Amino acid sequence: MLSEIRVLEAIAPDVLNTVKRRYRVLQNIFWMQPIGRRNLAESLNLTERVLRGETDYLRDQRLIETTKSGMSLTERGKEILQQLDLLMDQFTGMDQLEKQLALMFNIDRCLIVSGDSDEQPKVIGDFGELVNEALHRLLPDGRNVIAVMGGTTMAEIARHITPLETNNRKNLFVPARGGIGESVSIQANSVSAVMAANAKGNHRVLYVPEQLSQEAYHTLLKEPSIMDVLATIKQANCVVHSIGRALHMAARRKMLEEEIVSLRQRKAVAESFGYFFDESGQIVYRASRVGLTLEDVQKIPIVLAVAGGKSKAKAIMAYMKNAPKQTWFITDEAAANEILKGVTL
Repeated sequence: MLSEIRVLEAIAPDVLNTVKRRYRVLQNIFWMQPIGRRNLAESLNLTERVLRGETDYLRDQRLIETTKSGMSLTERGKEILQQLDLLMDQFTGMDQLEKQLALMFNIDRCLIVSGDSDEQPKVIGDFGELVNEALHRLLPDGRNVIAVMGGTTMAEIARHITPLETNNRKNLFVPARGGIGESVSIQANSVSAVMAANAKGNHRVLYVPEQLSQEAYHTLLKEPSIMDVLATIKQANCVVHSIGRALHMAARRKMLEEEIVSLRQRKAVAESFGYFFDESGQIVYRASRVGLTLEDVQKIPIVLAVAGGKSKAKAIMAYMKNAPKQTWFITDEAAANEILKGVTL
């Protein structure tokens, strides 16, 4: 089947683009049903005119139905969507690669997009689409607390989040860690605020930098407002985070020169949640104390980890030796191939 799809992609990309667009329409209606056309258009970033044409076609095919409350999938629509889920997996050509990585890392799921985020910035947007789909699928009804890390990848992902609120589901976004002295727009506070705005949820801020002396740290922890936010962060049932290269993250954190020399000597290759890891996955340094710890993450039921690019292969492999079993890992083809090449050499 995959080879036939590749042929179609080569000679009739417009046909496959139509299939993908209608698949996204069906998928989003299923997630948010019943939903009105205007809200659906905003969620899909389509004009109402384009969306009207697609929904009219899907209604004619008896895949969706419209009531005063909005659009919903028919039973036939649900069956078609299930079949399209399998087709889309094959269409990307990544299903086997995803299973290999998930098995290798001993995690629940791996999702791979085409390309190399080192060379193609648009790939990070694709990460955002997958994170958005995963949140729609995994977040349960009730009150959710979603902890979010900072960074350039996370800031781009935040732009792709669509409304997650329903009558039965309310979401609160919080920063997973304190600030690390980088540009305000990519700090965890800002990223979680953007996600909350796009998801139509709420957010809390944590005004605590990670570069603190022991004395200052303990003083701040006595502040009632800080204690309240930290307590909320510890209640997170979902975390969305990235994985960084050790020395790159040390520079972002504005660590002292002697600390960076120590990281080199200890052969650190990866960083996440303020922990630095060597290639074997051993923790060689812990840079911060404010926010979620690795121990906390192990207990969180929904964990979305995002990292891509050939250059991050070593960092990914090192961190994933510590990833909780319930992790969904989102990456790109370049990183996946580099990781598997290293394993098979």
